[in-house]
This record gives sequence, C-alpha cells and structure tokens, in this order.
Amino acid sequence: MKNISHAFIAIVIILSSCTQEVSKVGINELVVEAPFEMPAIKSPNFEECPKISIVDKGAVVGDKVATSKAIKQAIGEANASGCGTVVIPEGEWFTGKIHLKSNVNLHLEKGAVLLFSDDPEDYLPAVHTTWEGMECYNYSPLVYAYQCENIAITGEGELKAKMDTWESWFGRPPAHMNSLKRLYTLASEYSPVEERNMVNDTSHLRPQFIQFNRCENVLLEGVSITNSPFWVIHPYMSKHVTIREVKVIAHGHNNDGVDPEMSQNVLIEDCVFDQGDDAVAVKSGRNQDAWRLNTPTKNVVMRNCLVKQGHQLMAIGSELSGGVENVLLENCEIGEKAWFFHLLFIKTNERRGGYVKNIYMRNVDGGVLRNGVLGIETDVLYQWRDLVPTYERKLTPISNIYMSNVSGKEGKFISRIQGQEEKPVERVILKNVMLDSMKGDEALLNENVIDFNLEN
Repeated sequence: MKNISHAFIAIVIILSSCTQEVSKVGINELVVEAPFEMPAIKSPNFEECPKISIVDKGAVVGDKVATSKAIKQAIGEANASGCGTVVIPEGEWFTGKIHLKSNVNLHLEKGAVLLFSDDPEDYLPAVHTTWEGMECYNYSPLVYAYQCENIAITGEGELKAKMDTWESWFGRPPAHMNSLKRLYTLASEYSPVEERNMVNDTSHLRPQFIQFNRCENVLLEGVSITNSPFWVIHPYMSKHVTIREVKVIAHGHNNDGVDPEMSQNVLIEDCVFDQGDDAVAVKSGRNQDAWRLNTPTKNVVMRNCLVKQGHQLMAIGSELSGGVENVLLENCEIGEKAWFFHLLFIKTNERRGGYVKNIYMRNVDGGVLRNGVLGIETDVLYQWRDLVPTYERKLTPISNIYMSNVSGKEGKFISRIQGQEEKPVERVILKNVMLDSMKGDEALLNENVIDFNLEN
C-alpha cells in the first residue's frame, strides 16, 4: 500500500469535515448534579426532522457497496436540508465506513444490524485522527465525525465490527513498533500532523470504532455495539457529549468502552459495559501533542451504569498531558462475576505533565479486585520506557481525590499510592471505603502523599 501524498491529505481534510448547513435541530439541555460546577449538557433533538430510509437510496442487504453508497447519500441529503434522521431498518446491512455530518441522526431500528467490513481498504483515504493520544493520519474510524455539530446515533439496533483482519493486527511485531516510534518522534518534535501518515504496509494502527473528533452536541443513545478494532467510543476534543443506554460488548485488544479525550461536558449514564480493557478511560492527550493543543478533559459524569467486566472500572491516563479535572463516577453496579485490577486507577509518568484534580467516586459496591480499590502510579511507561527517549521531563500534579461508600468483594489493598518525592500526591479522602476480604498484608501501601485521610 503506497503512502498518501501531502497534497492528497489536504484534499481529505476538506472532504472529511462536516458541511455546516443552517441547523433545524432542536437542542435539549440537561442539568447534571455534581460536586463541581458543571454547565447544562446540550444534546440534539431530531423529533421534528424528516426521516430518510437507506432502502429508498438503494441499500441492499448483503451488498456492501450499495449499502455504503446509500448511507452516504442519505447522510448528505439530511445535512443539506438542515436536519434529518437516516433510518437503518431491520436486517443485517454490510457496510464500509460511515462519515457523519452536522444535523444528522443515524437511527438503527429494532432488529437492525450495521455490520462493518474488516477490509482496511474500506477505511481509506486516511483521515485526521489519533493513536493513543498522538494526532496522525490513519485509517478512518468505522464511524467518524469531524468538526460536526448536532449529531446522533440512536435506536435499538446494533453496530457490529467484523474482526478477522483486525484480530490479526492485535500483535505488536517489530514493524508495528517501529511505526509507533516514528509517530512518537514526529509528535515529540512538533512535526505538522499532515506529515504523520501512518497508513502503510507495516503500521497496522487499528482504527477506533466510533470517533467524534472536534464535535459539539453529540448524542449516542440506545444502540448496542459489538466488537471493535481498537477503542470503542472515542469523544476527542468534543463538547457536550451524551452517551445513554448504550450496551457495549468488546473483548479485543485495547477495547476500552469509552475514552473521553480532551473533551468537556460529557455524560455517560444507564449504560452496560462488558470490556476487554477499561470500562471508561479518561484521557487528555500525550506529551507534546497535548501541550500543543492545550485542551483539558473537564466535567465528565458517569452514573447508573452496569459494568460486567473490565480492567478498571475507571482509569485516568496514562495519556493525560492536557489535564483532567472534575470527574464523577457514581451509583454504578458491578456484575456478579466481574473482576478488575482497580475500581479507580490514575496513571502517569515523567513525560506526561498535565494534571489531575477533583476526581470523585461514590456509591459503588462489589467486584473482585486483582489489586485494590484505589491505585495511583506515577511511573507507568509500559513498553515506551526503553523504546523511545524522554524529550522533556514534566511531572503530573495529582490532587483532590475523593471516594465514598465504595467497596470490593476482595482485593490486596484499599489504597496503593506511589507518588513522586518531587511532587507528592495531595489530598486523598476515603470515606467508607472497604474490602469484604483482604488478601494482602497491608490495607494502605502509600508513599509520597500529603493529606491522606481514611474514615470508617
């Protein structure tokens, strides 16, 4: 596969961004109670918008080309008219990538399945996207929205990824790691994003399933999502994102449920997560790229969710260089057979910088923990430790962590905080945090922490 020229990429930028027509979409506003100041979250309302069936545009069950073309045409017409709901009727519809546009609702009726191809060629040309906190040009996410406003994916249907090719890309052979080193170097040296084309024969950087990139007023409601090449739901540099009553089952490599990244005013509620990685991983970009973009993740609420499985109930980091503040997880239920490494895990390293503050978790009961309830680690580098150098050393201030009425069935510890001597973690308050059964020798394994309090 040949690399895409810079000129061609420039054309892709124009074509892939959303056309901004005069909106006829209604806007709902929801006040969310939180222990920090949080604006009302806006979401689009398509009740008064016309409906366009993909069947009327030539979609055929089992015909990928016809269905992909029909979906694209319906989205274009809905956008051009100021608003519209693109209807996916009952049946299994085989498709390639879907690019949303402003003022469009992609609605999957009950019994509808959008089955996404696993042919990488279907996700070209490359688009402006990310890989683990670094911006680049890569295969399009299966569902992609760039600079859109008032967009939605709704209904009782299912979005499903065919996985044969993506599973063969799960490994990280030397060619893949060399491509990651190249991207890391380009980002660290502030090279233009247009020069970071990662589509070639060896990178194998898997695309996200759904990415809202630089969007505003986003609603994802009711649908089921099965399997994913990479992160499942990725709001990136977006504002006012509502994810409600969504069911995610994805047990592949890096299959986080939701990764809000450099996004603000995000509500995740009444969802079901069954993950091969973290249920929710709050992120904020990596190193120099995030410092350049200078956009924190802020005002994120996750509530009333059922988490059947995952590595962490909630992770923060390790890509957090833009900063993370004002995060609340509350009233979430843990599946009977669930196990986690932690319920809350904050991770960073000396290259990240950024900050973490005002993190709240309350009213969570259950779960078998391989490690413990709270983990904070400041030297998490994984394979990157020896793979690439530290270009600039920046430590991460971490402060104001509050957990109340949180318990696990069993684990090794209540709290393990591994702060840095130069920049200790500050103010951690745990109230009614406990384990039914503790298998470790000590409940508290904390170092380099200022103002730690454990009540009851």
